[in-house]
Amino acid sequence: MSTLPPGTEPGRVALRVGDLGRQVAFYEDVVGLSTLERRDGGATLGVDGTALLELDERAALPPRSREETGLFHTAFLLPDRAALGDALARVEADWELSGASDHLVSEALYLADPEGNGVELYCDRPRAEWTVGEDGRIDMDTLPLALDPIRAAGAGADGAPPETAVGHVHLEVSDVEAARAFYVDDLGLAVTATYGAEAIFLAAGGYHHHVGANTWNGRSAPGEGRGLDWFELVVPDGATLEAAVERLAGAGREPTRTGGEVSVADPDGIELRLRVAE
Repeated sequence: MSTLPPGTEPGRVALRVGDLGRQVAFYEDVVGLSTLERRDGGATLGVDGTALLELDERAALPPRSREETGLFHTAFLLPDRAALGDALARVEADWELSGASDHLVSEALYLADPEGNGVELYCDRPRAEWTVGEDGRIDMDTLPLALDPIRAAGAGADGAPPETAVGHVHLEVSDVEAARAFYVDDLGLAVTATYGAEAIFLAAGGYHHHVGANTWNGRSAPGEGRGLDWFELVVPDGATLEAAVERLAGAGREPTRTGGEVSVADPDGIELRLRVAE
């Protein structure tokens, strides 16, 4: 069981980018987000006034190297198969897929943005259809996804619907066990699935995963180039936030506060921010 309660979920994901204009165009035209704020050197994108993605232009930084840990993909959760069909239409019109999978709990499309940051666009199957063991582990798989039924489900909408959210953030880490110790023992997520010693999936409230972590590409160095800057988990109330801060501090993780937000680094130096839902 997770220590973090139901209602805990990802918030914003922040990327360091080299070409702000090109990145904004991709997330608008292909993912279907709207620009909520455009400022000198940055942009905030989201849906219906809710921020999901922060882009920070850092042209002086080098591209992320093959050794750097960081982002595997940002997964945008769509409310239904119709929205996934509309997303597929945008991808096929303006971009290209790198994969499409049936995970039993969800149907997912995979692609990469212009700077190589992974993107997943997915919709969940009803929770009643998930297979959950007595230990809370959730049965997931990676099977081929038939695209014709997804195409047929599309409703012709131009952008992502207002219910769109960041469903999960999947990380590339240097050590799965170290990631588990941080995100489970110290932070309070629960393990929902593992794939050998190379991947782990974590969540609160019985979801299939809010955070994933893998070592599939053998990355071992902290991320210093372009790519993931930080990501958020949003908790339902102040008591939950304070309890998480106490656990992290007790484990020697040194969380810091800026206003109402708490920041802490995971074992690979990836910045996690915690805040209370508005």
